[in-house]
Amino acid sequence: MSKSKKRLCSDDYIKYGFSVIKKNGSHLSLRCVICHIVLSNNAMRPGRLERHLITNHPSLKDKPIDFFHAKINSVKRMKLDSTGHFAMENEKLMEASNEIALLIAKDKKPHTIGESLVKPCLLTACKTILNEESCAKVAKMSLSNDTIKRRIYEMAHGFKNQIIEKLNKSPFFSLQCDETTNISQNSQLLFYCKFIDDTKFKEEILFSETLKTTIKVVDVFSVLSDFLISNSLSWEKVIGICTDGAQAITGCKNGFIQLVKKKNPNIIGSHCIIHRQALACKTLSELLNFVLNLAIKIVNCVKSSALNTRIFNVLCNELQSDHQTLIYHTEVRWLSKGNMLDRMYSLKSEIEIFLLSAGKLELYNKFTYEKCIFYIAYLADFFGFLNVLNFKVQGHTNILKSYDTIQAFLEKISLWQRRICATKPNFSSFPRLNELLDDTENHILNIENEFKELISAHLVSLKGQLSKYFPDISTENYQFKLVLVPFKIDVYILPDYLQEQTIDLKNDSQAKVDFKNKTVEDFWLCYLSIYPEVANEAAKLLVQFSSTYLCESSFSALACIKSKYRARLDVVCDLRCALSQMSPNIKN
Repeated sequence: MSKSKKRLCSDDYIKYGFSVIKKNGSHLSLRCVICHIVLSNNAMRPGRLERHLITNHPSLKDKPIDFFHAKINSVKRMKLDSTGHFAMENEKLMEASNEIALLIAKDKKPHTIGESLVKPCLLTACKTILNEESCAKVAKMSLSNDTIKRRIYEMAHGFKNQIIEKLNKSPFFSLQCDETTNISQNSQLLFYCKFIDDTKFKEEILFSETLKTTIKVVDVFSVLSDFLISNSLSWEKVIGICTDGAQAITGCKNGFIQLVKKKNPNIIGSHCIIHRQALACKTLSELLNFVLNLAIKIVNCVKSSALNTRIFNVLCNELQSDHQTLIYHTEVRWLSKGNMLDRMYSLKSEIEIFLLSAGKLELYNKFTYEKCIFYIAYLADFFGFLNVLNFKVQGHTNILKSYDTIQAFLEKISLWQRRICATKPNFSSFPRLNELLDDTENHILNIENEFKELISAHLVSLKGQLSKYFPDISTENYQFKLVLVPFKIDVYILPDYLQEQTIDLKNDSQAKVDFKNKTVEDFWLCYLSIYPEVANEAAKLLVQFSSTYLCESSFSALACIKSKYRARLDVVCDLRCALSQMSPNIKN
């Protein structure tokens, strides 16, 4: 049976008032440029086209061809033609609107800023730099409160779908979770996930949920379980959950971790390494604790009123000090003690003058006691070291790097202890204290021996506390050795199912070269398909979260987004857009 012939469109049909509709470069049909009717393939005959013009538009039958060309340009500016000027311009305006909405979300600004500030700025810039035509184009862009809200909502759901898709492709993933109370007095629950994306470990916000009533263990578990089930994510893929170590979370009978392990017994529950380090380093001797409390009282006294703050500021300016104000200490902020003591030590002379002039004789006498400044110098040095340690374990670090950091800190403590306990004590590790001890004007008889006993006892206590909170700090177990030194490990300490592949790996010369040139994460993910059992064991350790740093830093973003001026905002979509590291598919 012969194929039916199909008449092709011709651009010459414009003389009858018909334009060609094209899609992907091929001719599909004809449209009348006057009444916009679309004719089928059967009607594509010059006689029928001419009949349509004479019958339906008799007054235009004698119009020149230029008239119909002008009508084509008019059609292209209408929605009738998806390839026309109107549609393309509208698409660009929508794309720009989405990009601006994402920038507003990333910068944690109110939705109204688009219409109240961004658009007027764009119009002013266009009017000044470009021309009125450009202003007219920008003026068509919608940046209203409702539009920005809708754009953020759509992009947030796009981010969520991307994450779910990546988690389904990843062989396993780990979670970290934390909870805080927002400005509306509701509990904001936050979950982050870490997974394998191609040949990289990725960390992304999984979801956030507002709990308006109780925040019991069953509530947290129910929220997580419902999310996994509704998005078709298997509990078997979850291999670890890192929490802040609260009793309700880690309870041995009814805690959150125990409920999770009922779903998957192989899940590893871990306590945030930053919280553990902070708890371990809280222990001070009675004397050092007294000096620390005295320092806090002095700072509170200086900053107790606006007048005192201004007077102290003027005093520092007159003395040409490096700083003009003291810093408050906040118990829940990891770095505040070190920053407060460092600033106090820098302004010790100014503090003495202020306390004396303000009549605070009790605080002045305690602060100017001959040994008090030595204790403050030691505490400033010590908490300065803790701040450095805190910075190292924050951020996007894997569990091996975090444990190495703690192990290195323990070795430093042992070194400090050996130097101080020597026949002639060496305080060079504590620069501020060493500076005071070397100053002949401040030298006090036998103070080196007194500080030798004080610091030694404190360091011994610190080592004991760190050992208590980090019983798993040793990297002697086979999993750590396998990841860190795969080419030196004794295969007999490994389980049977890993031994054969480990032997093959140790004899792979190219793998040895790659191990030297790549990071630990990149190396094991690169060899995941070549040595699946061994690399899978390593990846399960590397995918674990070592801290709840991402959740803690996200709560700072939450406080910025949901302020007292935006207390009724449903923050879930804004928070996801602000925190996500992925790129939205705006064209879709």
